[in-house]
Amino acid sequence: MRSDLDLELVKLTKRYGDTVAVDAINHMFPAGTYACLLGPSGCGKSSTLRMIAGHESVSDGAILLGNKDIGHLPPAKRGTAMMFQSYALFPHLSVADNVAFSLKMKGTDAAPRRKRAMEMLELVDMTHLADRLPAQLSGGQQQRVALARALITNPQVLLLDEPLSALDPFLRIRMRAELRKLQKELGITFIHVTHGQDEALALADQIVVMNNAVIEQAGPTREVFDAPATAFVAKFLGSHNVIALPEGHFAVRSDQLRIVAPEAAKLQGRVASVEYQGIHVALTAMVAGDQELTALMTDRDFFGAPKDVGEAVGLDWDQEALHALRA
Repeated sequence: MRSDLDLELVKLTKRYGDTVAVDAINHMFPAGTYACLLGPSGCGKSSTLRMIAGHESVSDGAILLGNKDIGHLPPAKRGTAMMFQSYALFPHLSVADNVAFSLKMKGTDAAPRRKRAMEMLELVDMTHLADRLPAQLSGGQQQRVALARALITNPQVLLLDEPLSALDPFLRIRMRAELRKLQKELGITFIHVTHGQDEALALADQIVVMNNAVIEQAGPTREVFDAPATAFVAKFLGSHNVIALPEGHFAVRSDQLRIVAPEAAKLQGRVASVEYQGIHVALTAMVAGDQELTALMTDRDFFGAPKDVGEAVGLDWDQEALHALRA
């Protein structure tokens, strides 16, 4: 099922009346990539995914799969498959019949479509529940069925619209490991929409950060995290502070910010909050110009010299920890 076709967005635009939801974005998804479209609600990420799937029309631009423009083809002819946030399973059909539904619509005979459905259910470890109805399944099991149903069409690109948002936190972590494992085994391109930074960092080879209908930054996950290009990306990814200095704006990771005596620090402030997070303690301080900076400390370091809200503190960092941000 491996994908050998790159997916490219060329000046892709979506308008709803006078509102521009996606504004002439360009991006290449290499074949076999796990990519996350990441951004706040209303940034254009879901509209982008739905245009790729064929569930939204393209206002301008092109969607190229292997250099072929698929932007005006019906969804079933694109080489893509979509897994919806709600899973959208048919309540009156068994698990196997849900998975085989698209083959039934194509006129495939009952025996071969059952065989193919069982192969897909084996992929997601659900063969033992093939004859259950969706209402008899847990949320995680329903998600696996929806995955199998999407994969039965042998897509080059699987599109996932916030697929983990309906799951409880424990199951969400388990399912993202399963998604990652499945993508590696299949070798097809996964494009996954989320507003969860942890989810994107855990899953993606490549992150595309969107804001206000455009791509703010895109690239390999670790590169984007280590070197955010703008204040928005630094703040949205979390674990970064944006520091305004006379020479410009800089990002510094929370774990690279140190709490020291005020007289020995580059910046002085007062403790605004302290949040115990188990292994770490997040200490937030207000400094001059109403900047709010957070230092992530080990619990041993914090409780070895605890600080109270309102107490004066100094904030310091190594010069190489500073990363210049684009204006």
